[in-house]
Amino acid sequence: MSGIDSPDILAAYDAVRSDKDSTNWLLLSYAGAVGDKLVLSGTGTGGLEELVPKLDDGQAQFGYVRVEYNLDSESKRVKFVLIVWIGENTKVMRKARVSIESGNVKRVLSHHSIQVDARDRGDLDEKDIVARLRRAGGADYNGGRG
Repeated sequence: MSGIDSPDILAAYDAVRSDKDSTNWLLLSYAGAVGDKLVLSGTGTGGLEELVPKLDDGQAQFGYVRVEYNLDSESKRVKFVLIVWIGENTKVMRKARVSIESGNVKRVLSHHSIQVDARDRGDLDEKDIVARLRRAGGADYNGGRG
């Protein structure tokens, strides 16, 4: 997969992971209708709420987002989510290649707690994702009360 190791993608990944940068998501898209070159198509500071509307129903895309939530009344937890988006109007051959090509994306965007395979924007509800992160994170010191 060409492009995944590009300096702008690596810099955006580092920005999302950094506690000192307000950037909390990035979006990778294919450069063209054919081929496997990925480009950085967006970054932002508005979390899932800002990222989700940028997903294209006609494309396969990869998102990476920083999610912060309260572990209990005293502490906050930061986790990272990899989103594999396949829009409902994505061409069949592109859909078929995503599972193969996503391995290269995971190699570069390697630090994530969960992967969300999304076909519909409803698959990206923040409350559901936080619940999955809590389960993936192990102990819940707040008795499941959020």
